[in-house]
Amino acid sequence: MLGIVKGANAALMFFLELGVLASVGYWGFTLSAAWWIRGLAGVGGVALFITAWALFGAGGGANAVFPLTGLARAALEILWFGGGAAALYAAGLATSAYIFFVLFVINAVLRIVWKQV
Repeated sequence: MLGIVKGANAALMFFLELGVLASVGYWGFTLSAAWWIRGLAGVGGVALFITAWALFGAGGGANAVFPLTGLARAALEILWFGGGAAALYAAGLATSAYIFFVLFVINAVLRIVWKQV
């Protein structure tokens, strides 16, 4: 039974990762600016987040170009998932931002407890 819950926690992290990208894209495309600025922010913001994750965090660091561990990894995750929550908040979705960040915190604590990091 615990194995199923651990698997669900790993799946939650994957969906939270996708949620960050969706949040940043949503924020960019809903800015109150010219259409080309919205497009640039929506696509560019997602590209920036993808690049950062690929360089430093992909696959728990195993697939990253420059894998981070320890406090550096924790800082990356806080910035990455916090950035997703901040993007939701900036887009006017405060409740969604809070829920997103709480899910991240729960997921992170369980990954630490179960040594899934």
